[in-house]
Amino acid sequence: MAIHKSAKKRIRRNARVAKGNKSRISQMRGTIRKVEAAITAGDKAAAQAALKEAQPKLQRAGGKGLIHKKTASRRISRLAQRIKALSSKK
Repeated sequence: MAIHKSAKKRIRRNARVAKGNKSRISQMRGTIRKVEAAITAGDKAAAQAALKEAQPKLQRAGGKGLIHKKTASRRISRLAQRIKALSSKK
């Protein structure tokens, strides 16, 4: 257990930041799920709209250090490729 006043404050701060990070990661995953659902349904327009919503959340997560920047870029790229492939299948 922390003894110093600054260490106690740091524990409170870390808990607050962790709560925000958890929320951001949850939102990011939710938007990715929407894109995935639209892709599996074969709805290209809905998938593109969902990707447009998911992309800023992924990039923000990468910029804030929640996930690696290149991981965010890779996920966006792979989702975009899958959406692009929807038109060629029909």
